[in-house]
Amino acid sequence: MADIKFMKGNEALAEAAIRAGMHAYFGYPITPQSEVVEYLAREEPKHKYVLLQAESEVASANMLYGASGAGARVMTTTSSPGYSLMQEAVSYIACAELPTVFANVQRGGPGLGTIQASQGDYFQAVKGGGHGDYRNIVLAPNSVQEMVDLTVLAFDLADKYRAPALILSDGAIGQMMEKVVLPEQRPYRTPESYRAEKPWATMGKTADRERNVITSLNIQSEQMEKVNIRLQAKYKEIEEKEVRFEAYHADDAEIVIVAYGVTSRITKKVVDLARAEKLKVGLIRPITLWPFPKKKLDELAKKPAVKFFLSVEMSCGQMVEDVQLVSNGRKPVHFYGRQGGIIPTAEEVLDVIKKHLKEK
Repeated sequence: MADIKFMKGNEALAEAAIRAGMHAYFGYPITPQSEVVEYLAREEPKHKYVLLQAESEVASANMLYGASGAGARVMTTTSSPGYSLMQEAVSYIACAELPTVFANVQRGGPGLGTIQASQGDYFQAVKGGGHGDYRNIVLAPNSVQEMVDLTVLAFDLADKYRAPALILSDGAIGQMMEKVVLPEQRPYRTPESYRAEKPWATMGKTADRERNVITSLNIQSEQMEKVNIRLQAKYKEIEEKEVRFEAYHADDAEIVIVAYGVTSRITKKVVDLARAEKLKVGLIRPITLWPFPKKKLDELAKKPAVKFFLSVEMSCGQMVEDVQLVSNGRKPVHFYGRQGGIIPTAEEVLDVIKKHLKEK
């Protein structure tokens, strides 16, 4: 029988991490994601994972480095200012090729900003965030169910590609409550049981095994170049194999909305309202923000029937730049956004579409 519960988004994320076989969680409370650590603390006596509230977000991220290096499945969660503090460690983790899961339940910024939902961390998420040439796998849930599904997927993709995976959520999804179907609990495995699958891990020298050294320090230029070439080859493979998106009435669309996360829920309603008025509006919802669904958007940009794209975001306009790069001048790309934790309404987005249609 399916395990069905009514859960808050942050708590669903926490439960999914447990069921995915998480060994350790290191984190620091910050609104609007504090329920994650609260839930994990409450559930810890029933399970075998390690839970530690670190002294800061900086410490949390560096603890991930150490625990992942020893073969453990690890996660941290935070919100926008906290994720900013983690960026140096994320860069180190990417270079050391350590599978780790981060979750950023976005709030308004810049600065300390508000505690309301936002999508202002898109650049930080998909363009790296820290220094150097690296990428994060970025998954963007738009429901409590996807907080579950994409958390499990994040652990699996992180292990598969030895790379950081980021769940880019927001305060609205983190706080809302919906029915979810939970996956079965995976059998508990010790970090040592992953020895065959993670021959790179620092599990100690044995009779049949030399010591491993994990580092992001490569003083010699030639060695650093080799590391970067290897990383870029891995990122190319991820772009070829791991693109995920939802298309809603997009194949015959004349106006294509691009939206993710909580905003995509609103824009799906926009499509329904527009279709009721005989306006051929469709939606592309990136589920992976990186890798971005370039091929699908390129396919739509080539269609003579498509009049323009509209990127709808809870920011001043960040994802719109990736839509513009794909369109490459073939079709106009417009932007509509709200800031400060304000979620746009379906009616106002539809009005924006009608305004642009009149301008043509």
